[in-house]
Amino acid sequence: MSDSQNRVALVTGASRGVGASVATILAGRGSSVVVNYHSKRSRAEEVASAVRALGQRALIAQADLTSQDQVAAMMDSVRLEFGRLDTLILNASGGLEKGKPADYAMQLNLTAQVQVVDLALPLMPRGSRIVFVTSHMAHFYGDRGMSGPYQPVAASKYAGEQALRARRAEFDNLGIALVVVSGDMIEGTITPRLLERMNRGATQARRDEVGSLPTVDDFARAIADAATQAQPSLATIFVGSTD
Repeated sequence: MSDSQNRVALVTGASRGVGASVATILAGRGSSVVVNYHSKRSRAEEVASAVRALGQRALIAQADLTSQDQVAAMMDSVRLEFGRLDTLILNASGGLEKGKPADYAMQLNLTAQVQVVDLALPLMPRGSRIVFVTSHMAHFYGDRGMSGPYQPVAASKYAGEQALRARRAEFDNLGIALVVVSGDMIEGTITPRLLERMNRGATQARRDEVGSLPTVDDFARAIADAATQAQPSLATIFVGSTD
């Protein structure tokens, strides 16, 4: 897959930040884009407008990924609008939000990711690709572990990645590739801001340790590349320092 011409991409959590940037990059490379959002429709409409301004079709699709009914309805809208799905970008994640149940991180970062894949697979032809977006803190959790406020998120994102990796034989049989993109702390995203509130100085400490942090554009380009350029099955692409 050398480009994304005439392909249909669904980006979860596409109304802002990294997801919004990925959506517009993919549109610039020729993909129609399904702009998934949870609650901020006005932001999703702005992203869809940017996609259309680049000459591509856009579908705005509201869905709380932890709701099977809402995800199923989103996939039905994709089927009706496009008839297929060539690229699934699993960008949405969370677990640091206030007021959520104790198991919310696992619900969103493990259970919901698997659910989205299960409901998307019937729409995905051979040659399609799934891109799982994660962080170094989560990707290396099995080897390094961690403590502190991000621990539930790291553990759940790690579990989600491993659950998808365990399905390699199934994906291979379907002719669908899985690629993982892992990033260091990303400048300008919500996670470093939330971590900073919980553990003041954490973000600056990481900057001091590695020199500089990747930007939203850096990370989004890597995700778009993972979706559109040839990659071996179960490839992992790292953005920023892994030290």
